[in-house]
Amino acid sequence: MTWLGAVLAVCVLVPSAHCASDSIDWCYHQPTCNDSTWSTIATQFCNGSRQSPINIVSASAQFDSNLTAFTFNGFSNASTLDKISNTGKTVKVTIKSGVGISGGGLDGSYDSLQFHLHWGNGTSVPGAEHTVNGKRYPMELHIVNIKSIYNGDTTQAVADSTGLAALGFLIEEMSGNATGQPASWNILSSYLARIPNATNSVSVTDTLSLDELLPGVDRTKYYRYLGSLTTPTCNEAVVWTVFKDTVKVSRDVIDMFSQKVYVTNSSSPPFILNNFRNIQPALSVTTSATSKTCYSLGLMALGVLLGST
Repeated sequence: MTWLGAVLAVCVLVPSAHCASDSIDWCYHQPTCNDSTWSTIATQFCNGSRQSPINIVSASAQFDSNLTAFTFNGFSNASTLDKISNTGKTVKVTIKSGVGISGGGLDGSYDSLQFHLHWGNGTSVPGAEHTVNGKRYPMELHIVNIKSIYNGDTTQAVADSTGLAALGFLIEEMSGNATGQPASWNILSSYLARIPNATNSVSVTDTLSLDELLPGVDRTKYYRYLGSLTTPTCNEAVVWTVFKDTVKVSRDVIDMFSQKVYVTNSSSPPFILNNFRNIQPALSVTTSATSKTCYSLGLMALGVLLGST
């Protein structure tokens, strides 16, 4: 997800789950500009002790009975997606008011702001941010939510260690030779041709709900940990939920994300590729389910217990 900092005006994150100061120039995986420099260009948080993303080690996860089922408000509404944008770093979809989450062990209710995606280079080079047992999936979808008590004030939210709640869904290639599947993802990807350049933004005119983008996911089974924004300035204000079940999407749709949207506003390469942060040190992770395959994340260094993304 892109977010904020001292000199920053809560940027792209909370509308995009990543927020960096306009004064900070950052990149992902270029030879001389990559996430290894973030700790020096955004020192307050990017070299902190609860950074995201992490590798989820299922066998190390600890069951937490407080991680109950979520309540998803407005996720079935097919008219809540507002605008889809090319930020130059990701593809972001803003969400209209009236959508939110509660339950799931969260401290109160949260309003949904936007979702965005992370990918590699087609299905051949996976680009999800979180890994599970060392495996990186092709893509990851992040739904960014802010505590309802802040009424959309992201400055207050990022000053709260649980001010933001991020839902992470891992995207896996669908088996077989299917194309354009599922239909909801085919609709979503069809907008990429309309936002090729950085700063391009168009309204979502198709009827499409968040539920439709999450087929096959049992949302009672998830991993939980306290982490950070995954882009500068890496604020440690995120309650992370990473769902165990993957979203299955056909290869052609996954590939489209690395073939349609450019980093700049000139309709010429480079395309947005490999827009994921490398794995950060392990943190304490819990899980909502007791079966081994649902165990919570993270081999964390003993003794590191995070207080209340």
